[in-house]
Amino acid sequence: MPRYSDLVTPALVAAHLNDPTWVILDCRFILSAPEAGLAAYNEGHIPGARYADLERHLSGPRDARSGRHPLPSVEAFAETLKGFGIGPATQVVAYDEETSVYASRLWWLLRAWWGHEAVAVLDGGLSAWCSEEHPLTTVVPPVPAQTSYPRPAGLAEGGWLNDADVEAVVADGHRLLVDARGVARYRGTTEPLDPVAGHIPGARNRPFEQNLRADRSFRSPEELHQDYLALLGGRPPAEIVHYCGSGVSACHNVLAMARAGFGLTAMYPGSWSAWVSDPARPVATGDEGG
Repeated sequence: MPRYSDLVTPALVAAHLNDPTWVILDCRFILSAPEAGLAAYNEGHIPGARYADLERHLSGPRDARSGRHPLPSVEAFAETLKGFGIGPATQVVAYDEETSVYASRLWWLLRAWWGHEAVAVLDGGLSAWCSEEHPLTTVVPPVPAQTSYPRPAGLAEGGWLNDADVEAVVADGHRLLVDARGVARYRGTTEPLDPVAGHIPGARNRPFEQNLRADRSFRSPEELHQDYLALLGGRPPAEIVHYCGSGVSACHNVLAMARAGFGLTAMYPGSWSAWVSDPARPVATGDEGG
């Protein structure tokens, strides 16, 4: 049977609502109101969907140097997958309200960090689902019995960089850092979430919203391919490193590049919030590097 690894349409998901090999995860979240996503889920969600919370399920415990949304431990995420009823043969679909930024975090964790190929994002999110008049429910589905899903042995770890890796990138400029935050945060003219404003020196700015059409669905693979070719400026895709504020919206750019045919590109999960946790690390402002 077909396996989907980037985007799926509302109609396709609707056709698989009763498919036991599919698991749908509702990833709605609001950074300024962390309980709002679960509340929205309880008010109405796609039938069969379970709720995946950014901070409880898709992140690990914070410390002074981890950034705001550190990666979960391998053991904790394996238990999360078991709790959602996800195994190696499961087709996973993630969605959020409309931009797919939080759904993209789950997509990246499963696709790039865990090596699970059959995971896709609902294009246009719940807004697209509702605009096509598909049903909602308040019923929380039971979780089917599922054995533990360990992380595949031998999975290459070159798809994500740690703090020391990014320090080396800044020191010698051998890779292209791409910042997925908005222009104002990149330039350092505002910073609503982290203690220091600005960007990692040498980084280019590519706000994740540029991947989307006005209706919040993803732009075509051809359009995205041309955009990212221009951003790469002749570099191979293997040299790009995405980051954002805390390793969430950068996943959207990784997904967009995969949709555009570039394969999986690398990310710095700690992102800006981890970078500025060490005051010795350099910070740039304005359009330097961008």
